[in-house]
Amino acid sequence: MSDAAAISEHTPAIEVRNLRKLYGEKAAVDGLDLVVPRGCFFGFLGPNGAGKTTTIKMLMGLAPPTSGTIHLLGMPMPDQAVEIRKRIGLVPDESLLFDHLTGAEFLEFVGRMYNLPRDVARERTGELLRLFELDTAQRKLIGEYSKGMRKRVAMAASLIHRPQLFLMDEPFEGVDAVGARLMKDLLLDQVRNGATIFLTSHVLEVVERLCDRVAIIHQGKLVMNGVTRELRSGSESLEDMFVRAVGVDRAVETLDWL
Repeated sequence: MSDAAAISEHTPAIEVRNLRKLYGEKAAVDGLDLVVPRGCFFGFLGPNGAGKTTTIKMLMGLAPPTSGTIHLLGMPMPDQAVEIRKRIGLVPDESLLFDHLTGAEFLEFVGRMYNLPRDVARERTGELLRLFELDTAQRKLIGEYSKGMRKRVAMAASLIHRPQLFLMDEPFEGVDAVGARLMKDLLLDQVRNGATIFLTSHVLEVVERLCDRVAIIHQGKLVMNGVTRELRSGSESLEDMFVRAVGVDRAVETLDWL
């Protein structure tokens, strides 16, 4: 085992320090400190515009931070970006898919990009298409897929090289109940096998059911972070905790004409 691999095994899956991202003079992410342990299912929550997608884009290497540091699996991003990307699976919010390829062509291409031998990439492609019930649409181009099908093929692509860390932005958006159940079971299985899942989602019921740890970001700053069950006050739900954390627990104004 290389020294780098040995070090990475004993470090957090994700560690960011004083992470900032400015757009003009506005801070989308403002001094974020976050540590995600290995082998956990981590939910990263926040209201619209809180900085969730900006954060995950910086983790994915799709947006450079203004300042601060990012380490994934013990390696610095972007200094070791190539090595990091070999070990992570990505499901971005806006699926970065090739619309003029079929699902099979895309999955095999992704497998080859991760240096899988051609026969292994082809075999895993067939297995993943069947698993995600996309094998009946083998001749259909991804550009003709529904949003739910696009999410499923993106999830399949994230699995093909058996990554250690998954970064997922709204992975269940547009996916029907059957597909979402399959994806949840697969991700839970990955965590049981030692992988780490880091996801954003607006569906708090999903996060409550899946995530053993959560962090909440509001106006670019971390306002809550820890083990899910320990963050709750009394019998409150995750939704109650979320509303309390972002400071919008107030009476709803009504309109006379409604």
